[in-house]
Amino acid sequence: MRIFMDTANIEDIRRGVAMGVVDGVTTNPSLVAKEGIEYRDRVLEICEVVQGPVSAECISEAADDLVEEARRIAAWNEHVVVKIPMTEAGLAAIKRVSAEGIKVNTTLIFSPNQALLAARAGATYVSPFIGRLNDAGHDGMAVVRESVQIFEAFHLPTQVLAASIRLPRDVTDAALAGSHVATIPANVLFEMVKHPLTDSGIERFLADAKKYTPV
Repeated sequence: MRIFMDTANIEDIRRGVAMGVVDGVTTNPSLVAKEGIEYRDRVLEICEVVQGPVSAECISEAADDLVEEARRIAAWNEHVVVKIPMTEAGLAAIKRVSAEGIKVNTTLIFSPNQALLAARAGATYVSPFIGRLNDAGHDGMAVVRESVQIFEAFHLPTQVLAASIRLPRDVTDAALAGSHVATIPANVLFEMVKHPLTDSGIERFLADAKKYTPV
């Protein structure tokens, strides 16, 4: 399973990339607004650091407007993947821009049926929002698992990108469900590195090492 970071904080992204585990980034205008920088500038900066897929959001609603916006955003950098929401207009736009070779991440996926429709329209990724589904009393990971099963059964090239992740355990569950990608908030990614037994083990090794006189 590939790992993306869900953030617009460039220092967190550099830290994740330095760890050698980050393959891409998902972001949106709300995340960039927190950084106090122009949206396009930050997306380009992220592309330079990551050198992998960077999802940037379209905010138009009508199909023609979405197509125009998707073309404009995709032209920013070869690594940009345009995010288009799961609507009728969104599907129409996905069909058109994907035929032009523009990569699309379909957002706001809350059912396997929506994932299937987006895949048939030509989306590169579909993003089930696990946390939001769980908040509403549904099983978010079931949507990931069933979407993966559908895509595999019919050999669809679209990848499932588990989104709205809240906890390290969500990442484990997404991997077990067969998700092709998980996009992870920075705090969750860095928390995944840690374990108290690892910390205590390092402390013990260092303490034991001090008992020996260097040769």
